[in-house]
Amino acid sequence: MDSLQFLLGLALILFSTKALGLLTRKFKMPQVVGALLAGLLLGPAVFNVMGSTDFIEQVAEIGVIVLMFGAGVETDLQDLKKSGGPAFIIAMMGVIVPVVGGFAVASIFYPAAGPDQHLILLQNIFIGVILSATSVSITVETLKELGKLTTKSGNAILGAAIIDDIIGIVALTLITSMADTSIRISTIVFQLVGFFAFSGIAGYLFFRFYKKWTDSYGSDLRRFIIIAFTFCLVMSYCADRFFGVADITGAYIAGLIISCTNVKEYVAKRFDTLSYMMFSPVFFASIGLKVTVPNFSTSMLMFTIALVLVAVLSKVVGCGIGAKLCRYDNHDALCIGCGMISRGEVALIVANKGASVGLMSPELFAPVVLIVMFTSIISPILLKIAYAHHTPSPGDAFQEDAITRSVNHQLELNQGM
Repeated sequence: MDSLQFLLGLALILFSTKALGLLTRKFKMPQVVGALLAGLLLGPAVFNVMGSTDFIEQVAEIGVIVLMFGAGVETDLQDLKKSGGPAFIIAMMGVIVPVVGGFAVASIFYPAAGPDQHLILLQNIFIGVILSATSVSITVETLKELGKLTTKSGNAILGAAIIDDIIGIVALTLITSMADTSIRISTIVFQLVGFFAFSGIAGYLFFRFYKKWTDSYGSDLRRFIIIAFTFCLVMSYCADRFFGVADITGAYIAGLIISCTNVKEYVAKRFDTLSYMMFSPVFFASIGLKVTVPNFSTSMLMFTIALVLVAVLSKVVGCGIGAKLCRYDNHDALCIGCGMISRGEVALIVANKGASVGLMSPELFAPVVLIVMFTSIISPILLKIAYAHHTPSPGDAFQEDAITRSVNHQLELNQGM
């Protein structure tokens, strides 16, 4: 009978994440906050009803892959190219400043010294990498509610957030590879180049086959879901097994390839159902289950407060500077900076992957979760304040384009979470 204990744990996770997700939604907060709260309440941090198990970890790993594959499917490469220039500069500044700020704060509280200075240094850099993440879904939902989704600043936020995530995935791959001291930097670079070359060839061949296949069939699209998921899992496995690259990188690229086909919306909808039914709730709850209160000392409290402040200010300053470099006015720059604050599930994914390879000690999960929760709550509030004092730019065009349609579709899917 004890062998079926995981069924009760899974039931508790699914019910509590959905219940608290709906509760936080009533307070106009992202449902991911409720899922995190569920994990915190069930885990050792509060009621200690259950802890993290091998089963939960394995399901959570699939959850990460499904999340990143879904993000790739919902990305429009053409729109990404259109917003390329300014969005890339904004995204780069939105990565550089948080990485430097996070590294500086971590270095103050965890100075790299002693026999483990190499690992401590990597951990401090990794803290900065976590702060570089941006959550697209949370900001997009707020922009839609404010009616600012298709403004000049709104489109800049969308493009920069997508590019930000891609840079974050590459940075995650690089830093996790460096955790193994037996691997040289040149080897890491060679692996990255080899992986992207492999992804380009495999992606092109699969795209040609998949597109031709989907074009030749009528309304029965169910078989394409299985093939798409199979391709996702194979790319994830190859990334980790043969190139030492994070499996979520392979999943994201697989999603990007599927996004170029004519069944992307069907695949995205079905994967969203697969995700919110089990995998995503388990993943978010698993993060909360890892948080332990006894390790939360006074020093850790000070570290968390400093990191939260840097998390907010570094995005506002970094993305704001990037926007000014691209000739946005002060109001647009402020709105863009506020729109990039939210970390959401991307930061959790990065933190989870880093912890799995020993880049971050378990006690640092609590600060990361608090950063995600705080930025998820404060970003919509600051966006509303910024746009309340915002004068529309001449370049703002309230017209329905491919980005808007893609985002609207994503929001419809996210309602089911």
